[in-house]
Amino acid sequence: MATFHFDLVSPEKLAFSGEVDQVDVPGVEGDFGVLAGHAPVVAAVRPGILTITSGGAHQKVIVLGGLAEMSENGLTVLADVATSLEDVDRAQFAETIAEMEAKLAEKEGSELDRAIERLDHYKSIQQELTSTAMH
Repeated sequence: MATFHFDLVSPEKLAFSGEVDQVDVPGVEGDFGVLAGHAPVVAAVRPGILTITSGGAHQKVIVLGGLAEMSENGLTVLADVATSLEDVDRAQFAETIAEMEAKLAEKEGSELDRAIERLDHYKSIQQELTSTAMH
């Protein structure tokens, strides 16, 4: 399988840099997979699980929004936050969700819609965290 260069960058660090077989990105307009030779694209990233596949191994990283750009140089994801699944503080993540739920009552209209959508993304990440903890 052909490989391509992938960089995952967050404000804190370069979370990943190297040759990969595939990257599955949680996009705002739907999740998408990137393989070598993918057409150039720029897409917004939603909170979710980004999966890096290299040599048959899968590495899962939580991203909390950002931007993905595929070019002739490879794929670059500029993530607001990028944390390996193994490094997530599950209790803190659950607390963040509880705080988000408590603040819903303060919002209305389109702001409420965006808050609910973001909360749903966080809950789907929490579901993945729970299911991977059992494996």
